Amino acid sequence: MANPNPIDQIAERVERLLMRYGELQRTNALLTEQVDSLARERDSLKSRLSAARARVDALLERLPDAGAGASQKETG
Repeated sequence: MANPNPIDQIAERVERLLMRYGELQRTNALLTEQVDSLARERDSLKSRLSAARARVDALLERLPDAGAGASQKETG
């Protein structure tokens, strides 16, 4: 069996490199999309957490003072 032509070998390598490059581009696009999706989810969760904290703080402000409540029970 004769050795393949060096030009043919180079062409084959270039084809493989181009195929691999295309695969990497698709993988990169998918990963970028996933990162964007996770960033949006993170931002949404941070917003929900902030809203929940605000609601908890508002509820805590409505609670009577713990010290005042205890002294009222003792005197009542």
